[in-house]
Amino acid sequence: MGSAVERTDEHVKEYLIYRGFTSTLKHLDSEIKVDKEKGFRVDKIIDQLQQFIQSFDLFGLKEYWLYLDRRLFCRLEDVYRSTVNKLRTSLYRYYVINTIQKGNLERTQEFFQKQAMELQGQAEWRDWFILPFIPAPEQNPAFSPYFSRQWADTFLVSLHNFLSVLFQCMPQPVLLSFDAEVQKTTSLTEENEQLRQMLFALQTETRDQKDGDEMVHHKLPAYVQNMDRLGDTELDLVSSQRAVSTTTTPSRNFFSTFLPQGRRTPGKPPQVTAGSSPSQLVSAKSRDTVQTKEVKPVASQASSSESASSQSQQSTNQSTNQSTNQLTHPRHRRIQDHEKERKELFSKPPQQTPEKKGETGEVEPPAETYSEPPDSASSSNSRSCGGGAEGGGLSAEQPFIKLSQEEYGEHHSSIMHCRVDCSGRRVASLDVDGVIKVWSFNPIIQTKATIMSKSPLLSLEWATKPDRLLLLGSGVGTVRLYDTDAKKNLYEMNIDETHPRILSLACSPSGSSFVCSAAALSRSGSVESVTRLPIPVSGQLLLWDTKTVKQQLQFSLEPEPVAINCTAFNHNGNLLVTGAADGVIRLFDMQRYESAMSWRAHDGEVYSVEFSYDENTVFSIGEDGKFIQWNIHRCGVKQSEQDLPQDATGPFILSGYSGYKQVQIPRGRLFAFDSEGQHVLTCSSSGGLIYRLTNGEPALESVLSLGGHKAPVVTADWCSAVDCGTCLTASMDGKIKLSTLLAQKS
Repeated sequence: MGSAVERTDEHVKEYLIYRGFTSTLKHLDSEIKVDKEKGFRVDKIIDQLQQFIQSFDLFGLKEYWLYLDRRLFCRLEDVYRSTVNKLRTSLYRYYVINTIQKGNLERTQEFFQKQAMELQGQAEWRDWFILPFIPAPEQNPAFSPYFSRQWADTFLVSLHNFLSVLFQCMPQPVLLSFDAEVQKTTSLTEENEQLRQMLFALQTETRDQKDGDEMVHHKLPAYVQNMDRLGDTELDLVSSQRAVSTTTTPSRNFFSTFLPQGRRTPGKPPQVTAGSSPSQLVSAKSRDTVQTKEVKPVASQASSSESASSQSQQSTNQSTNQSTNQLTHPRHRRIQDHEKERKELFSKPPQQTPEKKGETGEVEPPAETYSEPPDSASSSNSRSCGGGAEGGGLSAEQPFIKLSQEEYGEHHSSIMHCRVDCSGRRVASLDVDGVIKVWSFNPIIQTKATIMSKSPLLSLEWATKPDRLLLLGSGVGTVRLYDTDAKKNLYEMNIDETHPRILSLACSPSGSSFVCSAAALSRSGSVESVTRLPIPVSGQLLLWDTKTVKQQLQFSLEPEPVAINCTAFNHNGNLLVTGAADGVIRLFDMQRYESAMSWRAHDGEVYSVEFSYDENTVFSIGEDGKFIQWNIHRCGVKQSEQDLPQDATGPFILSGYSGYKQVQIPRGRLFAFDSEGQHVLTCSSSGGLIYRLTNGEPALESVLSLGGHKAPVVTADWCSAVDCGTCLTASMDGKIKLSTLLAQKS
């Protein structure tokens, strides 16, 4: 309702300007600015109440609630009066608890003095008048539940839901229904256009079959399937580079926008059908030749791809001239203008999907849809992972309840890292533009500091002691130690000029030292290249002392120095696990500063690695799309293995109009565990996914989908406190979602 009110206000303002009623327009603007109902936006009403509570404005809080009572609650039936009274009681208790938590006992005593006449006759407040005189009320069994984050979140969610239902049930004026009618008309128009497209495709297919064309498979004509690529050289470039062989792996470049697809499954050779022309075969062979040759510079590769794509396009147009003689020019333009609807249409029919998968080796997700594509691979993965959470539902045991979901939207580009500090009070997030935001989310989301970097930043990690310090690794061989309270750099350490890319940072639990992974530049001489080399880039693993700001030692990397992508300490800092670009996991003894064991873990790079809750095993995610649990007491022995969909392991792809594709190689943490190590949070195309770790097959059982994102999630973190945990999921559109969960104790 809130969005409809805002749009209606804009329409009314536009009408007043059209009629020249400027005086009325000024009065309307002034009334909107002081609107206590906030345009029927529930989130803004909740924010206003929290603002009164945080500023200890008891008078403002009472007046605002009385206004809501006179304006909204008094219209309800008598059966709902008890609910309103309970919400008011909880609101006042929320205020009192906040004054005690902030140490402002004067405000606590002021509340009971001013509210004594009103509250002393109410049974639910009888025991609360002793609260200001208890030394530690948060430890008292009668009051301790009200000091938990769980109670506060439950109250705010209840109030939010009550107001939402109230606004939806209120009688609306006729003018507000205009917005709903417009949306309904637009939806019907889009549906009609999709049905026309489907009818057009079916008519063309039927006509071709009647003409006697030999069709091995039932599929759409070539000019309809490739309609989105006609005259679009950028999409042709992406399409021709998508089938690069597995020996040439994609680049770790975050700043490039036109990169190849991230799937590493080799494309199938072109199948010769009766409808294939000689020019199409020659074009297909030329593309295969371009793909199997040695990697060339970006400019030459783009030109060769455009040439191959244009030849393929010409041959396709020549072979379908007879089929397109009935396609008029206006119809052709209208099809191009509705690119989004057409791509969704062509990806949904069940008869075309297997054929498209057979030709290209994979099923592409729709260009403007960020939910999981309905292909057979995703379906099989969801079934193998338990299939317990479809559409964001809970499994039968319901281990978690999602209380709320908030959004942090201060970033304007794709997120690389998002980490919570050790105390769970602050979050540091880094985007591809080198902007770092330090912010808090309890009790409200608030930005504490903004850090701008001239050089590209590649890694981020919180220090453990003190937890206000932040380690920042750059792409020019430096590591900065930043004080988030003082908002200034304390030190800037020059690591190594020959290995300028700081890929990973990990601070020991004691806080006395940190581990730094430095890698050399790629062969192109840039920080990142468009195509990664078959041979892993050289790297170093260094140990630095935090107090003296000096390098202590360099670890030996066998069999050869290689770039380390991810690092993690165990709880006491005696063990360090690393995942490298050569697919090897190495376990280091930090008391002897030497490698204890190493084993080949993944086909391709290791993207993310973490210790289990009991620290007897190690979990890893790699370039091969596998989530594997390893026994650290038996070198190289798998305890469990699970195939994950590509949107959980990367590379992550953000699609747009005209074939625009942004590809991001994983940098941040791809998975995180809850406080008991029984559940794991992973990435997906539309939000975080929570799985239960099982001891059998499959290794993961899906229990909850957090959702909320419109772009692929690229990194995740899980902050646990008491029974409530906060899951952070960051996506390629710069949005970070905070999902508050309530654990169901069995």
